[in-house]
Amino acid sequence: MKLIALVLVSLSIMFSFAFPANAAITCQDFNGHEVCVLKIKRSAKRYWNYRTTISIDGKKQPTEIYNCRSEYKIQNDGKLVRFGEDGVGNLICKYFKK
Repeated sequence: MKLIALVLVSLSIMFSFAFPANAAITCQDFNGHEVCVLKIKRSAKRYWNYRTTISIDGKKQPTEIYNCRSEYKIQNDGKLVRFGEDGVGNLICKYFKK
């Protein structure tokens, strides 16, 4: 019984280091910057909306909602910002488009 407990404790410690909690889902080089998607959640009601937390060059950005149908993002303060020509919004929508 002690052997099983020891094995379970060893495995849990091993997996806690193998999969860190702040690991990025995906990282890509984009216009000379490293853009990493840290967290993404697709809306069930509006499937074209993605609530996304990204980091740019290692700096975590606030969570924003990317509307891939109308090509704008909603910032935390409620401000609407259109996607730029070569913006991160286009990268997120292109990557997760199915």
